[in-house]
Amino acid sequence: MLQESLPVCPRPFAFLADKLNTDEETVLNRLRYLKEVGYLRRIGTFFDSNKLGYVGTLIALRVNDEYLSAVAQAVNHYPGVTHNYEREGEYNLWFTLMSPNEETERNILSEIASLPGVEAQLNLKAKKKYKINVQFALK
Repeated sequence: MLQESLPVCPRPFAFLADKLNTDEETVLNRLRYLKEVGYLRRIGTFFDSNKLGYVGTLIALRVNDEYLSAVAQAVNHYPGVTHNYEREGEYNLWFTLMSPNEETERNILSEIASLPGVEAQLNLKAKKKYKINVQFALK
């Protein structure tokens, strides 16, 4: 139900509770427990960022190993950054960035490129967008 039926409304968990014949607090407590024990990482919506006017890109950074943690933390402070992760290889820190426009994207990437320890940056813009819908069959 979380994957397919969570509505965009003021109290989506009350909506789920009604469908499950329980109360909102029970649903919230169960979700907190599932997150605490590691079954859930996050609950959130996906929007069509292009229709909202946003631009996105995948960025690969080559970061001096001594600065990797500090750079990753600095990058994470930008609200449009998602999927920030370390990789093996020459370019060892990768993340996606969603920005409200190209100018904001350029400014953020310029700031990130100037962080101590950042040696190189690749901006890997997608030429075509693929939407992957993942639904897990849980029984």
